[in-house]
Amino acid sequence: MSIRFSDEVSDAMASSRPIVALESTVIAHGLPYPQNLETAVRCEDAVRDAGAIPATIAVFDGEFCVGSLREQIEHLATAKDIRKISRRDLPIAVGQKLTCATTVATTAYIAHRAGIKVFSTGGIGGVHRGDAPDISADLPELAQTPITIVSSGAKIVLDLPATREWLETHGVTVLGWQCDEMPAFYSRSSGLEIDQRVDSAVEAAAIIRARDDLRLQNAILVSVPVPDEVEIPRDELEEILDIALDKAARAGVKGKNLTPFLLAEMSAQSQGRTRAANIALLENNARVAADIAIALA
Repeated sequence: MSIRFSDEVSDAMASSRPIVALESTVIAHGLPYPQNLETAVRCEDAVRDAGAIPATIAVFDGEFCVGSLREQIEHLATAKDIRKISRRDLPIAVGQKLTCATTVATTAYIAHRAGIKVFSTGGIGGVHRGDAPDISADLPELAQTPITIVSSGAKIVLDLPATREWLETHGVTVLGWQCDEMPAFYSRSSGLEIDQRVDSAVEAAAIIRARDDLRLQNAILVSVPVPDEVEIPRDELEEILDIALDKAARAGVKGKNLTPFLLAEMSAQSQGRTRAANIALLENNARVAADIAIALA
């Protein structure tokens, strides 16, 4: 497997400095320009300010890049033909030398194989709403890749109780970062239990080391609540989401296009409040991930 490391990440590995992986789908598909570029830079800066090294992961011309350069991030933020890839697409991306943005699943896969222990994102994928079984590839990846993922739970457009149940069934440890229940992305409250509360990076690191000593292959999910000042209450979120779901159904939006459609509609319905919350939690999660990476180092 060909991995190209940026000079910054390469130097950090050589000197055993803490590194935090960052995904690239949020840049190419999760936010509009220029907020996507600004947020990517702010997340990298948040990791550096905390004392760790950021490694934004993407695929460029079929090569796994760990630590994207500024011009590469700008390309992800502005190009119209960036493909969003999950694990199943990796052979295609490499074989056809494509340039692609990596989801939670592919970022976790590449980061782990690059030797990076901590990965920060906004929200993981999960079990979709509705009667038909539709499960994000993020979940099986968490069940088979021993990495630590820092997120604000699963994206609010998903079936959160079913997602939590899936994580439990498949042995994914869910920690609550200074909280007693799993966050619900834009909201701090979901009513869903966690496996253990941790109040510091040192506590989290002790559990992560124990997972590794036990040679367990599951990820550990550190759930970080969205910052207080941008939180949107659950009841209000559900009302906004119901409107977005109705619009998606009437427009016939399905599959991989559904989540970005719903998130954009929710931003419009909330006058941009959900987007502001998304940006704030991404940056906050990057800081927490850096603290944990430092404690592990």
